[in-house]
Amino acid sequence: MTLDPLLLSRLQWAWVIAWHILLPAFTVGLAAYIAVLEGLHLITGREAYARISTFWTKIFAVSFAMGVVSGIIMPFQFGTNWSRFTDATANIISPMMAYEGFLAFALESSFLGILLFGRRLVPRWAHFFAALMVSFGTLFSSFWILATNSWMQTPGGYRVIDERFFPQSWLGIIFNSSFPYRLLHNDTGFFVTTAFVVLGVGAFLVRRGARPQEEARLMMRMALNLLIIIVPLQMILGDLHGHNTLERQPAKLAAIEGLWQSAGPMPEALFAIPDQTAHKNYDELDIPHLGSLILTHSWSGRVRGLEEWPPDQWPPVWPVFFAFRIMVGIAFLMLAVVVVGWILRLRGDLYDRGWFLRLCQWFAPAGFVAVLMGWTTTEVGRQPWTVYGVLRTADSVTPSLTGRDVVASLLMYVAVYLIMYPAGVGYMAALVRRGLQPEEEDGGEVGAGHPRTPITEIASSPGGGAPHQVEGPAA
Repeated sequence: MTLDPLLLSRLQWAWVIAWHILLPAFTVGLAAYIAVLEGLHLITGREAYARISTFWTKIFAVSFAMGVVSGIIMPFQFGTNWSRFTDATANIISPMMAYEGFLAFALESSFLGILLFGRRLVPRWAHFFAALMVSFGTLFSSFWILATNSWMQTPGGYRVIDERFFPQSWLGIIFNSSFPYRLLHNDTGFFVTTAFVVLGVGAFLVRRGARPQEEARLMMRMALNLLIIIVPLQMILGDLHGHNTLERQPAKLAAIEGLWQSAGPMPEALFAIPDQTAHKNYDELDIPHLGSLILTHSWSGRVRGLEEWPPDQWPPVWPVFFAFRIMVGIAFLMLAVVVVGWILRLRGDLYDRGWFLRLCQWFAPAGFVAVLMGWTTTEVGRQPWTVYGVLRTADSVTPSLTGRDVVASLLMYVAVYLIMYPAGVGYMAALVRRGLQPEEEDGGEVGAGHPRTPITEIASSPGGGAPHQVEGPAA
């Protein structure tokens, strides 16, 4: 059996990034939530906000540390598995990765210690400022990582000299044509993911009758307040991102739609079984004209099919087609849950309907699944390119790499991740089951007159730096 180092390197990257992306999908939104809680505590003086913040800060610290470990691993693969890609793009990729590390990471790590240990040691405004800086750092990190990835998707502002990319305009590189859509779509998706986790945890604590109930109910209300706005907004941003993809990456869009021949008007395939060899779909269920209406905002708009490009420039259709539909399906189910939650809230039944509380718990991980499906759509849909339309994935892999080398490292990564993630998630689940303990009920404020969580206990929750989310060549 021949071990293809290109295929194995792609599988290794996909394994690492698929696990890693779950962490920024959670920590970006959670850092913002903690900053909001600290701001409300500063403004209102209401201790419930401080208690909730203390609870979620511990969970944030664990997930943040896991993000550091999994994020550090990824850049090593640029040298070990993708040296030709690194050599060709270093003049553009390296500065942006450096900005993410030295600016965003430094900002987060500098203020994380104050957020974790400073409740009793600094004034309220300083603790709020620390939370704000950690949140800003996570957003700044996503800015640089998504700018890097977007340049690989829709490259601009460069010139090629001796098969190497050189910057011509940093504004054109950073603010490339897909970056604004990708940044807004990803970050709002991260907020949705976090809000559903908060909603699910609040529902769990309410259903269990955990004390104090005020905080659990407040978690649910705050999550629903955000979700009723941001879920529809996420759908609108996704539509705008789709229009940009139609214009800038039309072959990817054709794969998403399972469209082989150009069509105008184009139906929208709700379900099909794409056959890339036969260039057709089987068992297709579609709605006439809907595809044109969604993609071109015209009843009879024309959309280019895959047969307008050589087959060696087609992305794998099957995973892209189904991943996109799973992501969209989850989005509509999320919207339904939020609408039902608001109906129950307006009727005064939100905390009394056991079936809805269980539903919220079941949907707590839904955002992570949607993020993974969105990543699959974006990254697999970019193939066969690392830099879209310019540098092929086959020309990016390390030339001296052997299949045995990649198998050995892949098995090591599999083992490490299957130990680290269950341990980390299990510890966070234990913190959730523990709930808000009596010693946390004063929010740790100086002179509150209640017992506080010992520093040694808080320190047992690992801290760390920024999770790195680079959707690189291997997807």
